[in-house]
Amino acid sequence: MAILREHLIDKVPVSEVCHKHGVQPTMFYAGPKKRFEEGALVFEPSRGTSRAAAGEGRKIESLEARIRQKNEVLAELMGEHVALKKTLGPL
Repeated sequence: MAILREHLIDKVPVSEVCHKHGVQPTMFYAGPKKRFEEGALVFEPSRGTSRAAAGEGRKIESLEARIRQKNEVLAELMGEHVALKKTLGPL
């Protein structure tokens, strides 16, 4: 898609685009309908978005679990700190 964009939008000649990216010009012209159909899939919300959302959801769950664990450790340490202060009394 980047090669196609470079040719269509940036108006770079096909020969230059193909040489720059190491693609044969015949490959560039082969199957333009397929490239446009696959490019349209980017705009369908059900394809890539659900995978990305699922990955982000797992990452959020993981981070929330780490925060809960840290909060539990912190609460335990603070409890021990308060108990120690009560045991030692005022200094």
